[in-house]
Amino acid sequence: MAATNTNPSGGSSPAAQGSPRLRRTSWFGLRSGEWALVAAIVVAVLLTGLVDSNHSYFKLPWQSLTDIARNTSLLGIFALGATVVIIAGGIDLSSGSMIALSGTVCATTMLALAPKEMMGFKPVGPAVVAAGVAAALLTGFLVGTLHAWLITAVRLPPFIATLATLVGLRSFARALCESATHALTPTKSALVNVYDPMFKAVRENVWVPVTVFILLALFTWVLLTRTVLGRHIHALGGNEQAARLAGIRTENVKWFAYCFGAMTAALAGLFYVANESVAQPVNQGRGHELNAIAAAVVGGCSLSGGVGTVPGTVLGAVFLRVVIDAVSKIIKTGADVYEGLIVGVVVVIAVTFSQLGALAKGGRQLLPGPLGLCAIPTLALLAGSIASMTAGRNGGIATGLGALLFLGLVRFWESRRTAT
Repeated sequence: MAATNTNPSGGSSPAAQGSPRLRRTSWFGLRSGEWALVAAIVVAVLLTGLVDSNHSYFKLPWQSLTDIARNTSLLGIFALGATVVIIAGGIDLSSGSMIALSGTVCATTMLALAPKEMMGFKPVGPAVVAAGVAAALLTGFLVGTLHAWLITAVRLPPFIATLATLVGLRSFARALCESATHALTPTKSALVNVYDPMFKAVRENVWVPVTVFILLALFTWVLLTRTVLGRHIHALGGNEQAARLAGIRTENVKWFAYCFGAMTAALAGLFYVANESVAQPVNQGRGHELNAIAAAVVGGCSLSGGVGTVPGTVLGAVFLRVVIDAVSKIIKTGADVYEGLIVGVVVVIAVTFSQLGALAKGGRQLLPGPLGLCAIPTLALLAGSIASMTAGRNGGIATGLGALLFLGLVRFWESRRTAT
């Protein structure tokens, strides 16, 4: 990771990011850690192309590219919102539920304004679509405001506030969907089908979400690196007390951060509805908030706040989707079972590698004392179990023994280093 100057509040400021010192340790605007992500993406693509029995990346490159681009865009749109919240020193666990709620609000709004057209699978018109989109984005703003109020006025920890809405928003979305369909259609339903040609055009043209993602990334990059508000976001995440003493209105900065996070999730929810032709609050976006946080963390964001970049998050989203796509191409049947496991492992590995430098400088050990001894067989068993489920029994045994040997050598090296 490239060296950065810190502001008085303890965070990495945009001013520091533009300093000559940082420019000397960056290439083409990317830091060393981000270039490592680029290399990891290339390696993952090449290995997947070789291991995949269908060799899809080599035989169907355009189709593979469009699939990854679509999925990356859907993830990246609300990962950018998660990035702003994390840099500001917060956390938002509700973006997956926000996706479900915004899609439901959009669909039920269109159902209320044009019930006959919606039930007859006919076009509802640009005005009705615009009203649905506006209602979804407004919902994102209101949810972001609710988060900011709970955190700044009620003084709830961000984890608790957004954990409550993680559960509550999805339940509310389902209740809204069933209530609207019961009142406006002959039968009560937990989903609303959306067949308007405008949504169909978005689904069939992958470059619509890609373009929106790129434009949103550029806007977020300018916001964080070229504006006073961006400096305040970094300062807030670096040291809230120092930021307040410096005259920054921290409550307003938090309000913006959480509104931005919720509105980007609401925007992503519209693309989910277009992509799936249905608003389905029960499953839509379920668990995806962790993917957004994972993309930000893999891209270099610190969960303690004050540190993170837009290029890092973009590359983190690409890397995450490439890895998930690789699992689906290699395992094929039932690959979705391993998606959460793969995301968790990737996040742990990424954060661990980001902490290795700090561990070495501080003289700390990765596998210290009795705890380290117990962790070695635990990690080896986990690695072997994962490998056996995906690569067979022999692969699992080999991976488990390899992990045991490697971790044992790490433990031995750390013991020798502290002894000398």
